[in-house]
Amino acid sequence: MLIELLDVSKIYTVGTQEVPALRDVSLDVTENEYLAIMGPSGSGKSTLMNIIGCLDTPTGGSYRLKEREVSQLDDDELAEIRSAEIGFVFQTFNLLPRMTAFQNVELPLIYGRSDRASRAARVWSVLDAVGLRERAHHRPNELSGGQRQRVAIARALINEPSIILADEPTGNLDSVTGEEIMQVFRDLNEAGNTIILVTHEQYIADHARRVIKLLDGGVASDSVT
Repeated sequence: MLIELLDVSKIYTVGTQEVPALRDVSLDVTENEYLAIMGPSGSGKSTLMNIIGCLDTPTGGSYRLKEREVSQLDDDELAEIRSAEIGFVFQTFNLLPRMTAFQNVELPLIYGRSDRASRAARVWSVLDAVGLRERAHHRPNELSGGQRQRVAIARALINEPSIILADEPTGNLDSVTGEEIMQVFRDLNEAGNTIILVTHEQYIADHARRVIKLLDGGVASDSVT
């Protein structure tokens, strides 16, 4: 099993009050799934995304990623998991403006130990996967919104992660460009990648093969489309 959550809860302390964000969430995710997590504002979907992405830890319950109990890992081990196992795609792209598309995609590899030739080969491979080879040497301000998101997806793929975790990936795009980006995710899933998509838009969630709806911090429904 790739992901196992059992009775996961998350409580935030705001002043003197405790605010529950997740309530006893249990779910499993297998390899090569295409999963959408939906819910209105305050439903807990962002908290769940942060826990799955090892950006936050549960208050209670168990989260196992590839059979490793995440709560037992130290900060260095969590950072290693985020780098090796999870590729993040955000609504705001988070590209470095002075770097080209190629350099933005290559950046995570530079922190590793791979040589320049092998890095370049990997970068060209993921740029091809998102259909952006011809724009490799353009900076973000020379790219459209959709092209910038493709760069962000390529960067998420660069370390061959177990999971692509996308948070509202079409939120800053028009509907036509958003559909193009969703086609990229569909193609990646068909190529064997596990995709977990967080969205509040039903038409975006409809692209996934499984939809989990959260309400008031709990799982309201879990359906295969």
